[in-house]
Amino acid sequence: MKIRQNIRHFAAKKALTMPVVGDVAREKLVDLHVDVFGAKADPGRREEREPRMAAFFDRTFDTYVDALDEEFSEAEAREITHIQANFDFYNHGWTEMMEFPADELRAHYDRYRDFFERHDITIDDPLGEYDTGDVPAAPSTPAKLDDPEHPHAEGGFADDVYVEGPDGGLRVGGRDDPEDVDVSAAPGVDEGDEDEA
Repeated sequence: MKIRQNIRHFAAKKALTMPVVGDVAREKLVDLHVDVFGAKADPGRREEREPRMAAFFDRTFDTYVDALDEEFSEAEAREITHIQANFDFYNHGWTEMMEFPADELRAHYDRYRDFFERHDITIDDPLGEYDTGDVPAAPSTPAKLDDPEHPHAEGGFADDVYVEGPDGGLRVGGRDDPEDVDVSAAPGVDEGDEDEA
């Protein structure tokens, strides 16, 4: 998958593992992801999907922290959560919100198969053990799966995590964590958030 990575992502990583600050950052990050992906929904469908997205994304931050604890890089841990979201979008027929084409679902799953299996995550059950039973249902659009359209998807990046830098260049695997990260750069900790999941 192709993702972006900047200092705010590393600040969010740091914030999510801290008491108090982590709760504030998590809430802001959930809101940010709902906004970013909600904007990709078909007009008229966003509002009915937002409660599920908010609860779902909240659970994926547990996945993110666990992936970091298992020594995945920041980019890999974040990609894992995005893959989970794309599984859920696919399962609901929300193909216009997907970040990679439906025919790459299995390839993305296979790259993190060991992690997913440890946590009972499958394409059909994208939260696995992180499903606490309180993620609300949302209307599906299954007819879209017959001929899926992916206006926001970028195919061809299923073999690794590709990180787009500020200059537009691609780097496989992402950056190493900077030595000094100011947690105030994390979304929600200080003003000036950017629209980037």
